[in-house]
Amino acid sequence: MPVPYDPELEPGLAACRGLIERIPLRADTILANRAHFATLVPPVEAAIGTRPVVFEHLTVPGPDGAPDLELTILRPRAGARDAPGVYGIHGGGMVLGNRFFGLAGLVEDVVTFGAVAVTVEYRLAPEHPAPAAAEDCYAGLVWFARNAASLGVDPARILVSGASAGGGLSAAVALMARDRGGPPLAGQILDCPMIDDRNTTVSSHQYDGIGIWDRTTNDTGWDALLGPVRGTDAVSPYAAPSRARDLSGLPPAYISVGAAEVFRDEAVDYATRIWATGGQAELQVWAGGYHGFSGFSPDTEVSRAAVAARESWMRRVLGATGRSG
Repeated sequence: MPVPYDPELEPGLAACRGLIERIPLRADTILANRAHFATLVPPVEAAIGTRPVVFEHLTVPGPDGAPDLELTILRPRAGARDAPGVYGIHGGGMVLGNRFFGLAGLVEDVVTFGAVAVTVEYRLAPEHPAPAAAEDCYAGLVWFARNAASLGVDPARILVSGASAGGGLSAAVALMARDRGGPPLAGQILDCPMIDDRNTTVSSHQYDGIGIWDRTTNDTGWDALLGPVRGTDAVSPYAAPSRARDLSGLPPAYISVGAAEVFRDEAVDYATRIWATGGQAELQVWAGGYHGFSGFSPDTEVSRAAVAARESWMRRVLGATGRSG
């Protein structure tokens, strides 16, 4: 039996499914879904609106032997000095989306914390299987950290942030930074993260054919990213962070997930394993929450609580004042 949805969230869930999952995501519909998805992502100007935020598009070096990366930088209009940095990684199941998907959340971070935010355009599967996406995201983070001073960012206060596939890639980037000796990270925000290719948890079976980003859709994303090695011991933790045997030495994690979604159990397990090493993780499991609920049902009580909890964690980790309430 699945965990029931919060009744206040059900209208948003229905609207979200009708808008985003109009075409079931399968191996042979990825391109059609990309074309549809592109019509739903507003340009950066629309995401900013009247907020006191300015933006800049840059091209920076990609991983060795790979194409250059496209980044978008968001700054407070009044300027930044020793500001916190937020490195945003978009979602889309490893196969969809671009760096402008979810940009409104980064705009809020700029306004709320005076942060400088960077969002990265990474290569998508199946055309670019693992480790392309993670390597792109890591290369962008390295550039951000190296150029922190010129961007007005305190290099000791950079965190990575993402939802869904972006949450999985944020976890991967944190592992890569640890294993490769930097850049140092102040924290990692893993919102409903896509981190386990095996798709065998209780929650993955509870949400099979119901909700948004269900078990079958999740299979599509992982198959595209990993191909024939999926489910084997050959899967790298940089592709599926749950495969990491050692979660020690990681930056503080904020892990948030709905109780009524596929990724619930893998998110809980990841936090539990961080704690087992003596690491820091704040875990929020939101009763009745569907996948991505706070973005698609923003005016509900549980979504407001989720946003407040994330901002509270950011204030504590970054030492930023931010707003309250």
